[in-house]
This record gives sequence, structure tokens and C-alpha cells, in this order.
Amino acid sequence: MSYQFFADGARASFGGDEFLFVEVCESMDLAQAMRIQAITGELSRRELPGILDVAPANASYLVRLDPDVLHPRELVRALARLHERFEDAGSVALDTEIVEIPVWYGDPETERVCLKFRDRHQSAGETDLAYTARVNGLTSVEDLVAAHSSAPFIVTFPCFKPGNTECVQLVPRERQLQVPKYLRPRTETPARAVAHGGAFTVVYPTAGVGGYQLLGRSPVPVADLAQRTPGFETSKVLATISTLLSFRPVPGEEYAQLHTDSREGRYRYRRAPVRFALAEFLADPVGYPPRLAAALPC
Repeated sequence: MSYQFFADGARASFGGDEFLFVEVCESMDLAQAMRIQAITGELSRRELPGILDVAPANASYLVRLDPDVLHPRELVRALARLHERFEDAGSVALDTEIVEIPVWYGDPETERVCLKFRDRHQSAGETDLAYTARVNGLTSVEDLVAAHSSAPFIVTFPCFKPGNTECVQLVPRERQLQVPKYLRPRTETPARAVAHGGAFTVVYPTAGVGGYQLLGRSPVPVADLAQRTPGFETSKVLATISTLLSFRPVPGEEYAQLHTDSREGRYRYRRAPVRFALAEFLADPVGYPPRLAAALPC
């Protein structure tokens, strides 16, 4: 396989005539993930003839093209210029939005499921919440909930199902929650389950398989392919790349009411446009995220 290397060290490889895969870094790094979002966002905005799809991920991105319209090597030259333009990750600023996700942490349904699959788990005697708290050096589940809901997350990978987005928390590196995934995936995961694996949180849009540690459940959907739910008028998914998600703990009674409101079309998502500037976060990783969350309407 032939490779093309950009000036910043990124490596491009061809997948037949239709695909170009660009590996920007070998491990998850927020600054490089933001560069990827800036590069792919600008590529999409330019609407170059022959570009069929652009798929950003945590450390890489994939471009599908029509080789009869755009030669792959011409695309490489265009991308090389974009990599030079966004070489300084500190200059990246993304116009996006912040959305609140209510969560019932430790709800009965996700706890039922996690206890059902202890034979596939590192700890047979703990819930996923208790295990996640322990491996992060926290003294209680309450401390884990407080940490998980203390600062917004930013979506860095749209993942494998519509609406199922991997996101990383905007906190100093030493406060980043990390936990292994299950030893073997579950064959059951509740719809709207909020879970954490590696350094990433996801919200499962539908019921199905899964391997992330189950933390709780949201009463409101993150995807609606029919677009009948208020909040999905312009998109089938709630969060796209670079969306900020703010998780708010709710008790069981509020969860039930919000779920009913959502099913009956009364629920309105708390959301607001924001501009995420990487340099401001790096300069003040403790104070900047709460200022972003303050944009949410009361």
C-alpha cells in the first residue's frame, strides 16, 4: 500500500479509487481531534465536486470520493493545504451548540442489565457504577456522578449507529474518567443508556449489544429517524461532531415525568449555540467549561 505524508506527519492511504483514509495521530488527543474537526469541517463547507462523504473520528478521518470527478491525488493536495492551514491546533475554534442530557444515574433497568452480565465483566461483585468509581480512585458512586456531570463533553466520533456519539469530557487530563470496557460485550443494552468506556461516554440510541460500563439512562431520545420528536426537525440525530453534551443528574420521579413528556411531544431540549475555542480551554481547563455550560437556557 502506498502512503502520502503531510507536513504535519499525518499519513494518507488509499482504499481503492473511492476512499482516502488519513491518520492524524496514533492515540486520542483532544487538540488533534479538534484539528480533525476543523479540517473536515472546512472540507465539507467547500463542497468540492466529487466529494461524496466526510467521516471524522477521534484520531483520523475518511473521505469518500467519485474518482471520475475528482482524482484521489488532487484530493491529497487539497487536504495537504488544509493541514497546513490548521497546523496550529490552538487556533481552532468551532461554532457548535451545547445540549443538556438528563440522566438517572444507577436507574433500575441499567442496573438489572449490568448484573445480568457479570460473567463478562472484570468485577463479579460490583455494579458498573461502583466499578467505574473504584478504578478512578473515587470513594463513592455519588462522587462518580458528581465528576461525570461536573463539566460538558465534546463529541469527537459519530460512532456506529445514528445518534451514538463518542464524547470526551472537557476537564484537565488528570481528572479524565477512564475505565475498561467489558471483557466480552453484552447482548443486551437498554435504549438511551448512558455508558462510559475508555475515556469516552456514549448514549445508546436503541437497545442492542454493548460493552461500555453502564452508568444510567436518559429519559429522552438522542436519535429519531422519523423526525417526529420535537428537537429533531432539522436532524435525525441530537448530537453531531463537535456538539457539547451536558449531563444533568435527575431522580427517578423526574426521569419518569420527562420520559412521559418526551413520548407525548411536550419535552423541549435545553440547548444553545456556543463557540468552542481550544486555546481558551487549554488556558483555563477548569473555568472555561462551566462558562460554556452557562449558555444553556434556564
